[in-house]
Amino acid sequence: MNDSVFDPTIEIAREYLERESKEKQVLALLLEKFLGKKDQILVQKTEMGGTEAYVGSVTLEWFAGRVHFASGLPLLQKKYNPETDNIEIDADSIDEIQQRPLDWSRQAPLVQYLAARKNHKFPPVLVVINQLWVDNPKAAEWDSQGRAKKSTTDFTPLDQDGKVGLLKISEDDVTIYALDGQHRLMGVQGLMELLKTGKLQRYKKDKTADDTFITVANLIEQYQLDPAYLQSLPKEKIGIEFICAVAAGETRIQARRRVRSIFVHVNLMAAPLTKGQLAQLNEDDGFAIVARKIATSHPLLEQRQDRNPRVNWNSATVAANSTVLTTLQALQDMSERYLGQKFPHWKPLEKGLIPMRPENDELEQGIEEFKKLFDCLANLPSYQLLEEENSSQLRRFSFEKDGGEGNMLFRPVAQVALAQALGILVFKKGFLLADIFKKLRKFDQQGGFSGMEYPQSLWYGVLYDPNKKRVQVAGRDLAAKLVIYVLGGIQDQMERAELRKDLAKARTVEDKTIGFDGKFVEPKAVGLPAVL
Repeated sequence: MNDSVFDPTIEIAREYLERESKEKQVLALLLEKFLGKKDQILVQKTEMGGTEAYVGSVTLEWFAGRVHFASGLPLLQKKYNPETDNIEIDADSIDEIQQRPLDWSRQAPLVQYLAARKNHKFPPVLVVINQLWVDNPKAAEWDSQGRAKKSTTDFTPLDQDGKVGLLKISEDDVTIYALDGQHRLMGVQGLMELLKTGKLQRYKKDKTADDTFITVANLIEQYQLDPAYLQSLPKEKIGIEFICAVAAGETRIQARRRVRSIFVHVNLMAAPLTKGQLAQLNEDDGFAIVARKIATSHPLLEQRQDRNPRVNWNSATVAANSTVLTTLQALQDMSERYLGQKFPHWKPLEKGLIPMRPENDELEQGIEEFKKLFDCLANLPSYQLLEEENSSQLRRFSFEKDGGEGNMLFRPVAQVALAQALGILVFKKGFLLADIFKKLRKFDQQGGFSGMEYPQSLWYGVLYDPNKKRVQVAGRDLAAKLVIYVLGGIQDQMERAELRKDLAKARTVEDKTIGFDGKFVEPKAVGLPAVL
């Protein structure tokens, strides 16, 4: 006799799971049947601001081969330059569409990013679907009033609500243009060319060749890439959003205005991050990582309840009356110019590329070296005054409201110049930080960093512009050389002679050279100060 008790709920659950499994199998077979066709793509329908759109994904290979630059839209053909893929702006074309010119110098860095960076990612692109009849006013798709009888997008829903379905993208009927994401398209097209031919021509902004190439062989050698990995890239997928060039009921003029409006809105809404915000978020740049660590943990800079913030996290500049000491962007620049002498490989191989994140042990070394620098900086007499005085008082020039000390150590550009000089002295010339700061403390006590708006200052005409009466960034490199000189880091007589000439030139305003006594002198009369 069987003593087991029959439980109907178990049987019902089993039947439900079996039915659900069968339904999934049927759905998989149906999708395989529909998606196996090259002329359609599975999408989700969305609507915003009266514009219908269809969101899906395509392979990089498909994206590169099927999507064209927006400048090639038929309505712009008369002004289209096929050599540069740009629109030549004139009185006629400027009212057709507003399109930022393509910068072809960006293609090579984008290709290297896609090929060499394993965790690369491009945001989705926005494209327009156009059909041949759009540019034929006599086509049957236009009614007698010039309104479209149908949309240029052909969508077949697969659900009752019409939210998921298939979008027709047959090459025979449809032409697709990138409305947002043109440089992404440029990068992907370059990648496909590189993988197909083994090399890619580098271009200048206007698409003139600069006589150099990227090669697959070089990429494999520089980044230790697996050739099989490179060949898998074309099958990667990118998000894509389709809108119609013309919607049912629109005239051609209305459609043009809508497409142009969407383009402008997409670009206006995409506000770029400030340099400070980029420094906050960057997890690849070793110098940014080190700068963030020091900004949040070093006693000179860290946030405390009993004092005003010492770091401006967003802006790259410091106002005369600001109570902050520096900016995160300046700290990143200091980190790069100081630690870059010890870790030059932290920088990207060429301009425009994203740097590779350093190994953790190197990052720890960098943080420790930068901390040592700030330990020494914090002991300078000028920074010791922060315990009693406001940084704005120490920063302001004497002629500004409420007056000030005009101390260069409270100006980001001077902080960067000092870090640059010390990086060269420590890591290139073998100087010891302790010896350097023994001299700098004496220099500071004697007022060497203050009163930069006076002719007696070494920084007059260098970091201070006597004509415009403001700080000048252009003198940063000269200021760094002068720091190296006064600390005994320039022994070569020719180097010293060139430095003296550069200093005399910096102190020359409207063909009149200003000596350290404030009087006009011959340029040759401007000498270098004594070495500390």
